[in-house]
Amino acid sequence: MKINRKAVLLVALIFLLPLSSCASNATPSNTITGIVWQWQSVTNQSTGEKITVADPKSYTITFNDDGTFNGKADCNNISGTYSQESGFSIKLGASTMAYCGEQSLDTQYLQLLGSIVAGGPDGAGGFALETAGGAERMEFTNGGAAK
Repeated sequence: MKINRKAVLLVALIFLLPLSSCASNATPSNTITGIVWQWQSVTNQSTGEKITVADPKSYTITFNDDGTFNGKADCNNISGTYSQESGFSIKLGASTMAYCGEQSLDTQYLQLLGSIVAGGPDGAGGFALETAGGAERMEFTNGGAAK
């Protein structure tokens, strides 16, 4: 029996192409981890009032694969846990408690983080967190990979 070489190649391609396309379309299950997110602004959704953060590098949050986070609230270091089950929640843990000055947004930042019920990538390369009912929306930009 003579085997047609072209037929064998065609059959091989039929079986291998779907496998290669699956591998190339694979995406990470969680695109928020390992990134230093820098707080840009908070918007009160009912009044439209928007506060822009003067120094986003001073207000950061980095989500880790193990469900913990760490970051900065101005002159203080923060940490805690987060969950993406049934929405998005943040539980504040240990933090330093230095006085950062009257112009600091550290207290507001921590209060907002403790009130988060929803969040995730914003579709434009950023990240957003919202309080109950979407009352306040925090917007973050990608500050690069965590070290």
